[in-house]
Amino acid sequence: MQFDLTDDQREIQEVARRFTASEITPNASHWDEHHIFPIDTIRAAGALGFGAIYVSEASGGIGLGRIEAALIMEAMAYGCPSTSAFISIHNMASWMIDSFGAAELKARYLPALVAMDKIASYCLTEPGSGSDAAALRMRAVRDGDDYIVTGSKAFISGGGVNDVYVTMVRTGVDGPKGITCLVIDKDMPGVSFGAPERKLGWHSQPTAQVNFDAVRVPVANRVGEEGQGFAIAMTGLDGGRLNIGACSLGGAQRALDEAVTYTRGRSQFGKAIADFQATQFKLADMETELQAARMLLYAAAARVEDNAPDKTRFAAMAKRLATDTGMAVVDRALQLHGGYGYLMDYPVERLFRDLRVHQILEGTNEIMRVVISRELMRASN
Repeated sequence: MQFDLTDDQREIQEVARRFTASEITPNASHWDEHHIFPIDTIRAAGALGFGAIYVSEASGGIGLGRIEAALIMEAMAYGCPSTSAFISIHNMASWMIDSFGAAELKARYLPALVAMDKIASYCLTEPGSGSDAAALRMRAVRDGDDYIVTGSKAFISGGGVNDVYVTMVRTGVDGPKGITCLVIDKDMPGVSFGAPERKLGWHSQPTAQVNFDAVRVPVANRVGEEGQGFAIAMTGLDGGRLNIGACSLGGAQRALDEAVTYTRGRSQFGKAIADFQATQFKLADMETELQAARMLLYAAAARVEDNAPDKTRFAAMAKRLATDTGMAVVDRALQLHGGYGYLMDYPVERLFRDLRVHQILEGTNEIMRVVISRELMRASN
């Protein structure tokens, strides 16, 4: 079947689902309420290969494709979108080193990253440049065999906790061609962190500003060539957008399942809420929209895997649809729970908070529309 999963993909999905059911779902509410960073669970995911899903087997990863990555991310997000998204970001950073780094750089960093003995952050956004990523100002000046790096990065998942920071810096002219990618260690002199951000959701992972004060970074820590950083960042975001879309699907699927269970068990006016046609229509729309978003995400994953000419457009469309749909599904699931949906005793409240940021990160959904329309115009020329 063209739109069916293979037996191997179903097996991978089942492994991720079992791991989620035993290690993530029972603990997610506790992590959220107490702002606990579940490093032991994250490293347990790494032991299954989930920290290096599409890192090549030659570099120690499990060398799977983008559809398999989406299946894993969706399965883990069913238990906790925040934790799944954190693991997604680590995967993206590790993949950049594997795909564009020199052999010596890969040998130094990837063994620990693949095992998740060390965890990586992705540093692109700055206090003054978010959606306009090509306008980043953080400067790296060549000094012999080193770069001297000065500036700050904002909203960094794992900031202050993670060991490795795959960072976009300006080494040349203004605009995208002046950007270079460097791997910077937490313990390099001059690296410091802001206070943990106080967030609406994503409480199971720390977020902080990362500051670089004349940090001396070896040229050997450069990923790719000078001026290649923006292209590397955008290529990484194609995959990151798929993953964050998959995280939205996983969280929304959990919300839909919770809504079905709740409406079947809750009675009003002498019958189960699920027996009212208005409820049935709402559940039907939630299921339909969720399945449609999932099919587009899988199609986009196949295009990114095949390096198709329209991969960026499809990744942007899939991210936009999956994250908007995910948020809409969770919102309706909360409404079906009535007042109980607003309480922390029910998971839909946490899912509502966790999924909201997916419409912002990896490129806001407004920027996704810009990307889609730009690619459409380019294709029509």
